[in-house]
Amino acid sequence: MTDILLAHSFFLRFDPKQWRTMQPYAPLGTLYAAAYLREHGYETALFDSMLANGATDILPLLEKYQPRLVVFYEDSFNWLSKMCLTRMREACFEMIRLVKKHDQNVPVIVAGSDPTDHQQMYFARGADFAIIGEGEISLHELVDTLIGKSGKNPAEISGVAFPPNGGVQRTAPRGFQKNLDVFPFPAWDLLEAEKYRTAWRHKHGYYSVNLVTTRGCPFRCNWCAKPIYGDRYNSRSPENVVQEMVWLRRLFQPDHLWFADDIFGLKPGWVEKFGEAVQAAQAVTPFKIQARVDLLHEEAVAGLKKAGCKTVWVGAESGSQKILDAMDKGTKVEQIYAAAERLRRHGIEVCFFLQFGYSGETDEDIEKTIKMVRDCRPDDIGISVSYPLPGTRFYERVKNELGGKQNWEHSDDLDLMFRGQYQPEFYRQLHRVVHHEFRLHKAASLFSDFWRHPSQFTLSNLRRMISAVGRLPLLHLERARLNRLRVPNRLIA
Repeated sequence: MTDILLAHSFFLRFDPKQWRTMQPYAPLGTLYAAAYLREHGYETALFDSMLANGATDILPLLEKYQPRLVVFYEDSFNWLSKMCLTRMREACFEMIRLVKKHDQNVPVIVAGSDPTDHQQMYFARGADFAIIGEGEISLHELVDTLIGKSGKNPAEISGVAFPPNGGVQRTAPRGFQKNLDVFPFPAWDLLEAEKYRTAWRHKHGYYSVNLVTTRGCPFRCNWCAKPIYGDRYNSRSPENVVQEMVWLRRLFQPDHLWFADDIFGLKPGWVEKFGEAVQAAQAVTPFKIQARVDLLHEEAVAGLKKAGCKTVWVGAESGSQKILDAMDKGTKVEQIYAAAERLRRHGIEVCFFLQFGYSGETDEDIEKTIKMVRDCRPDDIGISVSYPLPGTRFYERVKNELGGKQNWEHSDDLDLMFRGQYQPEFYRQLHRVVHHEFRLHKAASLFSDFWRHPSQFTLSNLRRMISAVGRLPLLHLERARLNRLRVPNRLIA
């Protein structure tokens, strides 16, 4: 019998877009919880749903390990888990049902953004406890109580919720661990890492693994849900992060790293020290990050380059200052332009996250965003529409306009769930048009490079050029369809 079976409910297979993209990353939050419990003497096992077929894949592990407790600990470092996609929620409900069917007496604990926002839904499906806030310490104390190592009552443990008499009782909030270096490295040995390596190499020709340097984000974009950390953040030391990089290189020999922080390099001077520490440890490995344009000053970008940074994704969101201000983004359009130029000058790829459909956005604002993409020539773009999640100021602003659908089913759903300027299908079509135009501009840049340096051109680039040119007639058709859909909501009966 194993003390604890940990699991999470992000099935890559259940998200068509992510399954096609095939970039599986380890469930770091789950592995951190496993490592912390093991450090305190508990035998743990893992059901990793990332590459699994479905909920019933948990059954063999229930038979094999006969766990005393089952914990569905969602990966709070996976931005898709924080989106609370309904397909993953339903998978968790089904796994809870299977656990209870296997053994009604096994306590089930849930932790993550969605259980934090919707505890009653999870309790109604059979969960016995929910962890609220930063989870490792609360989970450890709750496990101590349930397994009998502690004389505490669950009501005495901070950061826990449970359902007495069909309601919800929440205990006092737990504080946050400020020194993140005290946490052990994630329990990577529980993961079937070779499956990840195979998937990456087959699809992309290289192997990428993930790690994090911070927890939380202090910025207050009013559409960003932060049910676990709120506006707090804490950071690991550069030296501790580099130790993990060296450790991961020894274990897995990755070709690439993904720092899954909400925002990388939050602490002043941290990136510069990190670059020096990486070089001193001879641990330079190409990596990608998410960052804010107002943090990418000259010294920070030089530090990123020194550390081996290959790609920076920034939340550009909009080319309209009016929309950025409405979002409480705290950045300026000119800072987006400056950051793109600075990163490119240092030889680092720059990619934009864009968001359409925010309240008050007009055709003029949309065109400003498209112009920004043309002007800044990012290496890649990711497009979404505004997504109201509970606990955000944006949700409060539009909640009276929401219908029955309150969450996306998967990451490519892109349903505008409140009453925007246009109907949801307009924004789906806008997504297609902007992507088509972006690829055509990329092809034009490739052609220019070919003209200047024909000897350096690759067969892969030639294929991309041919593919993009073939899209030109399609782009005209897509634009015509977009114009037909450009009917303001107020004109629709």
